[in-house]
Amino acid sequence: MSTMKIGIAGAGAMGSGIAQVAAMNGHEVVLYDAFAPSIEKADTSLNKILNSLQEKGKISNAAEILNRIKITGNINDFSGCGLVIEAIIEQLPAKQELFRKLEEITGENSILASNTSSLSVTLIAASCKKPERVVGIHFFNPAPLMPLVEIIPAVQSDLTILEQARKLIDSWGKTTVLAKDTPGFIVNRVARPYYGEAIRIYEEGVADFATIDWAMKEMGGFRMGPFELMDFIGNDINYTVTETVFREFFYDPRYRPSFTQKRQMESGRLGRKSGRGYYDYSEGAQLPEAKKDKVLGEKIVNRVLAMLINEAADALYLNIATAKDLDLAMTKGVNYPKGLLTWCDELGAEKVYAQLRELQDIYGEDRYRPSPLLRKHAENKTRFFSSSIVEKGV
Repeated sequence: MSTMKIGIAGAGAMGSGIAQVAAMNGHEVVLYDAFAPSIEKADTSLNKILNSLQEKGKISNAAEILNRIKITGNINDFSGCGLVIEAIIEQLPAKQELFRKLEEITGENSILASNTSSLSVTLIAASCKKPERVVGIHFFNPAPLMPLVEIIPAVQSDLTILEQARKLIDSWGKTTVLAKDTPGFIVNRVARPYYGEAIRIYEEGVADFATIDWAMKEMGGFRMGPFELMDFIGNDINYTVTETVFREFFYDPRYRPSFTQKRQMESGRLGRKSGRGYYDYSEGAQLPEAKKDKVLGEKIVNRVLAMLINEAADALYLNIATAKDLDLAMTKGVNYPKGLLTWCDELGAEKVYAQLRELQDIYGEDRYRPSPLLRKHAENKTRFFSSSIVEKGV
């Protein structure tokens, strides 16, 4: 499989990153985009990145790697590819149209994969005559640096093909986790409260952006606070994923988007890329000071963490992934300081459950309903790891 020709559809940051990973692992790569400026930008970017890696002594064959990547505006160049990974705009009709074309161009044994972060892989596969060869392969940005890749079977996926795809990605040195085809898969589902509950705390006037970010970093151990992370991701992207997950989960209040982030997006305050988001990134701008109150900080961390753990527990309860893969996804995909289920075991499920019940009593909202699995662990004082409850999946 190491000699398989790999196709990447979409030459944006994600597509170019995946192309780099494949080429650095010895594959011939076809990187396609229908938009000429994207092709030019990808060519410039890949040359710059790989030559920089060589200058730093991290690789010694930049020219050889670059020669393996064919950047093209001709979709028919995918002919002969054993695997094509789609990394285009996150819109279902566009992806379905592309997959119909890919099916006509590639051989009948080629694997077709979507890098979608939140759309239904099953719906994408349904656009094909042979949906069994379609799978989800979700990288995280930047693809060359982030170790996690979510592998998602569509309802129609041939499990032998799925395993072939997973083994290939494993051979690239990536950490793969298997996730059920549900909105947001693992990471983009379980991480929603990190943003949503932080915004809710701000909206209630409990603390400002800087104080919430300080609490989650200094007291919670997260690498980035929720507001600086949303600014880094882009408020347009983060809001769209939240809105998609909310809609696809039939408007479950746990995932309800916020007006605060919607207004950021509408005003063009998208974060770092626009120069302004929750913070001002213009030259000479002063970042606001956090209120470093440890009592307040602990209150913030406990509230956000309880919501995160509850989401992970519910994902396990609904068989979205195994406990091991859920924890691995959050530490390798978004650099959480600990796996959320491991964290719950350390705190005690009864403590997390009590926090959620308190929030539910205060607000009277279904948003704070505890997962049935978390409740069982709290009542029985058991753990997620080395526990019969997990093994039985009840």
